[in-house]
Amino acid sequence: MSANSIRGPVCISWKQDMEGAMYHLANCILLLGFMGGSGVYGCFFLFGFLGTGYLCCVLWGWFTACGLDIVLWSFLLAVACLLQLAYLVYRLREDTFPEEFSLLYKTLCLPLRVPLPTYKEIVHCCEEQVFTLATEQTYAVEGETPINRLSLLLSGRVRVSQDGQFLHYIFPYQFMDSPEWESLQPSEEGVFQVTLTAETSCSYISWPRKSLHLLLTKERYISCLFSALLGYDISEKLYTLNEKLFAKFGLCFDIRLPSLYHILGPTAPDAVTESEKDDEEVHEPAMSPPQAMPTSVQQSAPSPPPPAATSPSAPPSRARMSRPDSGILEKDDVPYFLHQFGFSGKVAAGRIP
Repeated sequence: MSANSIRGPVCISWKQDMEGAMYHLANCILLLGFMGGSGVYGCFFLFGFLGTGYLCCVLWGWFTACGLDIVLWSFLLAVACLLQLAYLVYRLREDTFPEEFSLLYKTLCLPLRVPLPTYKEIVHCCEEQVFTLATEQTYAVEGETPINRLSLLLSGRVRVSQDGQFLHYIFPYQFMDSPEWESLQPSEEGVFQVTLTAETSCSYISWPRKSLHLLLTKERYISCLFSALLGYDISEKLYTLNEKLFAKFGLCFDIRLPSLYHILGPTAPDAVTESEKDDEEVHEPAMSPPQAMPTSVQQSAPSPPPPAATSPSAPPSRARMSRPDSGILEKDDVPYFLHQFGFSGKVAAGRIP
């Protein structure tokens, strides 16, 4: 075999006429297609221009070049680009959520860099259902509604109360029953200790308790995510109640509940008559409020002798002083405050000093 036969034919002369406008248009479109970037929209740009360019090659091969191989290859490449575009459209529709869930992802999960597949599992657990509450409609009634779900408020405002006494509000993108969720083990059952009433038109999503526990058991990342979100939500509610207690007693309490119980613990204000209260309020000196003494110290201190008629009365205990009553926590709110955050059993058993 000679060297000339291996090299093949050599171009003796170049063609003088051009291939036509369709050929050049196809190459220009292909050039634009290869400039596409990454990501979903970059792939749309890439395969959209490539498919159009190969269709132009089919027309050029059919009408100008008259080459069957050019037509077949260009047609196959154009079909491959169109199939890729169809697959991208399918994936984009599959990853599209309703407006409420898209906004929830951007507000709550995207700042935490939660992957979209993980968020899809969370949404699938609540079956992508959005529930609504009309104004003054109750979500839960104290002592009646079982704790069998975990709900997140999407819009509106919910009022939390106990025995008709207002406690705090729940705002959008806060859990509606996070204290109740954390107060029970997966195998335990219980009922709400508070009443949740919609103050405006509300919408929320809800996870069934059993389904969510199964998901948290199976997926460790989702379990850590919910643990962080619930912990932050409970701390927000805890600080809200602490601010109300500050308005009630005039003191800034330690947020840790055991030390707070020293102030909220059993005292003897019930044994004081109304006349004694009025007398203490009249003779109360104009000075900064004294720090509350622990219950154990108050009980062990010896009772002072009766004061003389001319001597001023001693500064009364902070538990006896008059308190403002404009929308603040009352005495009946303390059991809820302690119960909701897991200290009611310790108080009853006397395990909190």
